[in-house]
Amino acid sequence: MKPQDLVVLLKIISCGSKEWFHHTLAESLSISQSEVSASLNRSKYSGLIDSSKRLVNRLSLLDFIEYGVKYVFPQHPGQLVRGIPTAHSAEPLSSEIQSDEKFVWPYYKGNTRGQAIIPLYSSVPEAIQRDKTLYELLALVDAVRVGKVREQKIAMEFLRKIIQNAEQAVYKS
Repeated sequence: MKPQDLVVLLKIISCGSKEWFHHTLAESLSISQSEVSASLNRSKYSGLIDSSKRLVNRLSLLDFIEYGVKYVFPQHPGQLVRGIPTAHSAEPLSSEIQSDEKFVWPYYKGNTRGQAIIPLYSSVPEAIQRDKTLYELLALVDAVRVGKVREQKIAMEFLRKIIQNAEQAVYKS
């Protein structure tokens, strides 16, 4: 697995019941179609997407996020930078958790100052500008990656609600 595999799977979930194509995923995430294809192949191999590469195996994905993501894609808060809020500093967690500590994805157009959290993929700050659901999902995953136990548990509750209740996206080849 590569970090962008998780981003691609979460993007598919954020599509809801809308049709998606390899090229639309690639365009919306600012990655190449070949990267999307390779990502889907890796996700199929790991059991996070079905054999047709159309439907995300939501329970397996939730298990991976809860028990594996902090070990496979670890991250520690870095220096103070300007960027986009993530983890407990972004919605929906910022309404639940009060903290003086801010975590951000470094981004030159960001308007929040906080400790740097390197996103799962370099194009994430651009991709989330066009997709609020993807932003929430990725921020919640970051809370699992860098948060304390309480933050991780609350983030997983939100992730379960969003991922299990999202309509299945419609794949088009």
